[in-house]
Amino acid sequence: MWVFRLRELPKRSLVWTGGLAALACGCTTPETRSPLTAPVPGPRATATRPVPAGPIQQAAYQKPAPPSGSDQPVAAAPTGVDDFVRLAVERNPRLARANLAIDAARGRHVQAGLYPNPEVAVNWDEIGDRSSSDRLGILTAPKLTQTIVTGKKLTLAQAVAAREIDQATLELVAERYAIAGSVRSAFYEALALQKRAEILDHLAKLADEAVSNGKTLLDASQLARLDYVQLEIERERFRAELQSVKRELPGVYRRLAAVAGAHATIPASVTGTFEGLPEYEADVVREAVLAYHPQVRSAHVGIERARAAVARAEAEPIPNVSVYTGFVRQFENKSYDGAVGIAMPVPVWNRNQGNIQAAKAELGMAIQSVGQVENELAARVATAYQSYAAARARAAVYQKDLIPRAEETYRLSLAAFKGGQFEYLKVIQAQRALAEAQLEANRALGEAWRAAAELSGLLLEDWWPGPPPGPTMPPAPSPAKKDKAP
Repeated sequence: MWVFRLRELPKRSLVWTGGLAALACGCTTPETRSPLTAPVPGPRATATRPVPAGPIQQAAYQKPAPPSGSDQPVAAAPTGVDDFVRLAVERNPRLARANLAIDAARGRHVQAGLYPNPEVAVNWDEIGDRSSSDRLGILTAPKLTQTIVTGKKLTLAQAVAAREIDQATLELVAERYAIAGSVRSAFYEALALQKRAEILDHLAKLADEAVSNGKTLLDASQLARLDYVQLEIERERFRAELQSVKRELPGVYRRLAAVAGAHATIPASVTGTFEGLPEYEADVVREAVLAYHPQVRSAHVGIERARAAVARAEAEPIPNVSVYTGFVRQFENKSYDGAVGIAMPVPVWNRNQGNIQAAKAELGMAIQSVGQVENELAARVATAYQSYAAARARAAVYQKDLIPRAEETYRLSLAAFKGGQFEYLKVIQAQRALAEAQLEANRALGEAWRAAAELSGLLLEDWWPGPPPGPTMPPAPSPAKKDKAP
């Protein structure tokens, strides 16, 4: 470090030195821009598709309500999937944490552009010097020092922090739709179990009717005791499975409330339907996810952040300049003087080589992370779509073919038995086949909807499964036919 000092300036020079220090304090102003309006770089950085304002976008995070002290299901009106999604957006602490992460990134962005504070010092030299008559020495007060930042370091530091704001914002978007997908999946898990209970309840009633008919036939000596026992066993099997499902339902409702972020608001039941399963195509879903998913966009922003960090590291060796000025009182000479000094480090040994190398390595890691994120998302899409397609095809077979045939077989076998043309064991077999077909169809539909819910989160679907509610636009009138010219 070299220091250049001017001592014993004339009094009129004090005004000039003070103006120099003030000019030095404001000579460099960091650039300001809105980090959220910066375009997302990369080959897939296109404008995001417009998303209608749905239950996710309409709701804002609110502080969770305090627990009521009891985790028992609350008797309330049944709610649908959109209600649970809205509740999750309002109360889930994951979104609150993501919002606070954006605030933290904005704070770092502000801090990165702040100029160094000036220093104020008082120096009293040569106190008690025996060669001086009064031994009071030399007083420099006040001494003002200001560091002048060079190389646009503040602007470059803010560029890095701005990319962090972009990534935090994209992380918030990813969290919102990941929570929405999880809530939808938990909702349809609860709905599937609830419908399973309804099916088993219906089957148990059919079994009760079969036992009642069997009792009448047994009393009339038209049914063997062994066959009647088989009817009772079948009824008890349905009842046992129904009770088991009813015991599982409160736990599923609790899980749904916990996923939504409102564990104290446990529903008594859910309302929904398995009709209108969304249709997805594997290639279309994959391309859309890789083009619009916030994690991919955040990875591209990470490349720009790493590049900005490299530029900041390369600017670090440019020496900052420290300028100081002060008022000097020399008691020996009875004079009032001024002092001006300039200091700067000389980058001889430390030129920030290590940090530059590390920043370039992190840039390479950021470039590689784009492919890693795309591969992980493609794998998630493939897994979810595989479950969705398989379950949907299986449910279609049961609904369109197996269940109608099983119902017809059961009706025909029951009618034949009542006419004395059939054994009652055939009726039991037909009843069991119908029960298995209905239960398997319900299971397949539940799996298909849960997989579709995961795909909806990956696709950033706001209104799901149907279009956004609102007034239906009337069809455009057809143009009037022009009369032919005579």
